[in-house]
Amino acid sequence: MTGELVLVANAGDATVSAFILDAAGQRLVPLATSAVGRGCSTFAVDEARDLVYANTKGDADGAGEGIDVFRLDRAAGTLEPVGHTDTDGNLAYLALAHGGAVLAGAAYHAGFAATWCVDGTGGIGEPVSRVDWPNAHCVAAVEGNLYVVSLGADAIGQYDLSPAGELTPLDPVAAEAPAGSGPRHLVLGAEGARAFVVTEFSGEVLTYDRDPATGALTLAGAAVAHASDRGLGHSRYGADPRAEHLIWGADVHLARGGHVLLASERTESTIASLRVDAGGRVGDLVEILDTERQPRGFAVSRDGRYAVVAGEASTDVSLVAIGADGSLRTLSYAATGRGANWVRTLPRG
Repeated sequence: MTGELVLVANAGDATVSAFILDAAGQRLVPLATSAVGRGCSTFAVDEARDLVYANTKGDADGAGEGIDVFRLDRAAGTLEPVGHTDTDGNLAYLALAHGGAVLAGAAYHAGFAATWCVDGTGGIGEPVSRVDWPNAHCVAAVEGNLYVVSLGADAIGQYDLSPAGELTPLDPVAAEAPAGSGPRHLVLGAEGARAFVVTEFSGEVLTYDRDPATGALTLAGAAVAHASDRGLGHSRYGADPRAEHLIWGADVHLARGGHVLLASERTESTIASLRVDAGGRVGDLVEILDTERQPRGFAVSRDGRYAVVAGEASTDVSLVAIGADGSLRTLSYAATGRGANWVRTLPRG
């Protein structure tokens, strides 16, 4: 069977489940489940070398916290451990840069982002650069730049990233986000001309223009990306969004060739779709789709026509069709592990 490979991290079971996205059958076909580190969540895939870099919380006392490296068998969907590197904090996000030669990570509770060089076998060296940002939640790399999304500072740190992993601050070093919005995850648009950030506390998508010469970001607009008719309140750091019924934004991705943007919200368990115009501006909300409980992470297929949605409080993943107009329709479900919180898609062949 051909189709894309879908990997889902199940933090509660310390496993990664692999599925085939069968577009013809409009279903997710279970392929394999591999044991990984305790509390596994974020992971980055080096598709050229079939390597997977995954965060692990280590033992119950924190020993062994860091990055596990796995060899991916795309045909079987299995992960084989090949290495481990300890880190100074639990990582909320991992991203590769410079053709897989540099790995970057964000540590939310420890409040920093760091870079490591990766050798030809996937081995991770000592940290090269470290920058402090309160509640760093995401790192994203493009064209020699690295962006660090800081929920605690309501800002996006911006840097030049060398092939040796060295970080040099841009001028200015921070692109601001609205006060109290809680920027969380960032995705870059086509050719890196725009950046889109989902906010955890205000449930918006922020649009940033990216200077092609310097890489600096400038805030250009904001759009609502949650169910605004369900009584959700504006959240804040330290609040319990479930107990107080507050906005709890999570993940963001582009679909349909960049003409549709999707964002997840966990309190009401929804995926929002918004149109993106030819100029890269986010427009009106198209649809709100009820989905898996607490959809922290999801991914979009390579052709932009499907989303695979996981939920922290669900043991299923959903396959969702994305219309060219931004319409959303749930097609099918497949069983996964407990605490599913991260999804990535890649070609199977």
